[in-house]
Amino acid sequence: MINYKDKIVSVLSKNVKEIKETKILSMIETPPNLNMGDFAFPCFGLAKIFRKAPNMIAQDLAEKMELDKIFNRVSTSGGYLNFFIDRRIFASEILNEVINKREKFASSTMGKGKTICVDFSAPNVAKPFHVGHLRSTVIGNSIYRINEFLGYNCVGINHLGDWGTQFGKIIVAYHNWGNKEEIEETPISSLLKLYVKFHDEAKSNAKLEDEARAWFVKMENGDKEALSLWKWFSEETIKELKKIYKRLGVEFDYYTGESFYNDKMDVVIEELTSKGLLKENKGALIVDLDDYDMSPCLVQKTDGSTLYATRDLAAAFYRKKTFNFYKSLYVTDYSQNLHFAQVFKVIDLMGHEWAKDNIHVPFGRVTHEGKRIQTRKGTVVLLDDVLKGAVEKVKEIIKEKNPNLENKETIAEDVGIGAVIFNDLSNSRIKDVSFSWDTAFNFDGETGPYVQYTHARASSVLRRGEEQVDFDFNSEMLSDDITLKVLKEIYEFPNAIKNAQIKSEPSIVTRSIIDIAQAFNRFYNEHQIIVEDKEIRKARLAVVKATKQVLSIGLNLLGIKAPERM
Repeated sequence: MINYKDKIVSVLSKNVKEIKETKILSMIETPPNLNMGDFAFPCFGLAKIFRKAPNMIAQDLAEKMELDKIFNRVSTSGGYLNFFIDRRIFASEILNEVINKREKFASSTMGKGKTICVDFSAPNVAKPFHVGHLRSTVIGNSIYRINEFLGYNCVGINHLGDWGTQFGKIIVAYHNWGNKEEIEETPISSLLKLYVKFHDEAKSNAKLEDEARAWFVKMENGDKEALSLWKWFSEETIKELKKIYKRLGVEFDYYTGESFYNDKMDVVIEELTSKGLLKENKGALIVDLDDYDMSPCLVQKTDGSTLYATRDLAAAFYRKKTFNFYKSLYVTDYSQNLHFAQVFKVIDLMGHEWAKDNIHVPFGRVTHEGKRIQTRKGTVVLLDDVLKGAVEKVKEIIKEKNPNLENKETIAEDVGIGAVIFNDLSNSRIKDVSFSWDTAFNFDGETGPYVQYTHARASSVLRRGEEQVDFDFNSEMLSDDITLKVLKEIYEFPNAIKNAQIKSEPSIVTRSIIDIAQAFNRFYNEHQIIVEDKEIRKARLAVVKATKQVLSIGLNLLGIKAPERM
């Protein structure tokens, strides 16, 4: 597509040689209303250079402009230089691009030959998948999809929490209060009860904590009973997790949990030792990071057991060796900021320049009714319950408003799950989110169902249009302000995807498709589309087809289905 800002830079740079082209580009604005032009260049920053008032500079520049044919005219308003595009060319360019490229519209080859690892979701084995895990899962999945759409080779990794002292706790709890039949029948809830029971009992019996640590050491030393129980707990949990991932439409290339790196840590510890980075501190092994205003990175405990940092170091080296990544992203909540800063600094101190290519992508925490979610206290909201609730809510709406809808079960699933995902991704990644049952299933306003319904509406119009929408349309029929607004939002869509990739921020895509849906619905309400006049009908159907295509792409990048009917 035509890059209008680049064209403006090209024209201005011939007359404003005192400023670099990159600076000119950054100064170009989009006016708040169409009467002020489609693009504007403020001349206030040029006053000192030209020693003139900004309005006089704007007038001088306007007189010297040799406009490209894509612009109708240029005018001045105060200290602004306002550019008006040729709407006919604009409409033709955008619609032909979308209709021609279809699902590839806004895609790119910018990532060709580069691999990005995305470590996301990573729930703990033998613990429930609750609403707090949703954020990492859907944010990571969207980041994966966005990067893949822009040509990167993506590797999705589920770094399951399948190792650590918590398994010692569950083994102790199982020995004291467990029931094999209960775990086999309802693994997640039964294991959660045992975990909560352990912590309740440990308040009055401190020996339980010592027993748990001892069982974990047994696991690390290869004890058959400990590993057998660990494997059983893990397998039962993963079966349940995969059911939820399937509902969410999330797939992973690798399930390589913490245990996967058990035989890969010694090499890292040996390198740390050989490079003189390990120090003993009260029987533990650490990397001192005082010079970098960070607390020490603990690599090995006094009892010889390893920690998250040890395994994350081993994981980073394994991923670099296996995938030779361009970037390796870790999608976790911001409470792990220090942990990853320590791990990445240790890799840097080991002399590996690729340390800088490891990036923590933090997100805000999820609370329940304003309170922190704590598995050990049993204060969790199971994600499966939330998904079921959302789908049931959609079924109620369908029953009330469209009882004869075909494929009701599938559509209820797609819309209910989509609502949950969209609700999360519509928030800025770093923002804390408070889960509330009262608002969890709010489908009014700027929501996933609103965008999905707009897509279904566009699909319905195209079915009623009963003709092939191709490149044979008259773009002169699309020059009104309302249509222009739809086209402008579509024009900005590729930029939204690229910004989302740069910032690892799916909410930018969410905002973009909301804006497109709102502009389209105004277009739909203000303009009759299926009219007698063939030229008008074909032109407006082209707008409908392009909107449908872009909404489908946007929803897919968020991991949400785009129903044809609702």
